[in-house]
Amino acid sequence: MQKVLITGITGFVGSHLADHLLSLGNVQIYGTIRHRSPLDNIVHIQDKIILRDCNVVDTVSVMQLVKDIKPDYIFHLAAQSFVPTSWKAPQETLQTNIISTVNILEAVREYCKDCVIQIAGSSEEYGRVYEHELPIYEDNRLRPLSPYGVSKVAQDMLAKQYNRSYDLKTIITRAFNHEGLRRGDVFVTSAFAKQLVEIERNKRSVLLVGNLDAIRDFTDVRDVVKAYWLLANKGHYGEVYNICSGVGITMKELLDKFISISDAQNYVIRVDETKLRPSDVPVLVGNCDRLKALGWEREISLDQMIKDILEYWRNK
Repeated sequence: MQKVLITGITGFVGSHLADHLLSLGNVQIYGTIRHRSPLDNIVHIQDKIILRDCNVVDTVSVMQLVKDIKPDYIFHLAAQSFVPTSWKAPQETLQTNIISTVNILEAVREYCKDCVIQIAGSSEEYGRVYEHELPIYEDNRLRPLSPYGVSKVAQDMLAKQYNRSYDLKTIITRAFNHEGLRRGDVFVTSAFAKQLVEIERNKRSVLLVGNLDAIRDFTDVRDVVKAYWLLANKGHYGEVYNICSGVGITMKELLDKFISISDAQNYVIRVDETKLRPSDVPVLVGNCDRLKALGWEREISLDQMIKDILEYWRNK
């Protein structure tokens, strides 16, 4: 039985990855938590996984964890993952995302060099992309426009460096926008869905939005975690892989899709200045031919994802 360690297992992506791996069988899943970690996302599988308290920024804690488990795979998903927060707390963002990655890589180098480590990068690493560079390939220039994007570039570079310096089995993923069930309501799809449900139930009459001109590339999280596992088993170590749909949509078009299947009436749409970023990335649309060459295909359509998210918030 293969041992898999998921840092940040209680989060949005971590919980879906655990679901997917359990569906495959023949894996023992370990996950890191903190004493204050909410367990809502994994309550349905809590009896099937092993949870270990670990502060991924603490070197000793990570070293001891990896030494005890000696995992076959590590999916490093624990992070400060909300872009706007990185402007309010840049030091915390950089420390959490970069130092935790160094700790994971050093622990693997010391105790289990055959372990495959997936480092979760982000399309935010690309930042300022010019029209002639679309769709974005993995070798595009990195011009991050947020402290979060900078932190992800550092993680990316560390994974490459440890592969080349120490021959560690690192896989770097750059997932574009991925959404779905359990997504926090500060993220765009859940923010739209939750507000529309509240309007349906006469709990609000104003729908607050941010920059509706931004163009993004959306993939359902359930397809993203399948890509993670595929890459951990078939990807080339030290290589970068985009995970995306290859199709761009404006936030206005995304909102219109949510509205078209909602029962919301008698409301106004208003721009919330607090949702606007100091520097926003205008367009992020990726190319994932490198991933598709390994056999991955997007299975869940954007329309299905939107329908599922709206229904999730109705039930929640």
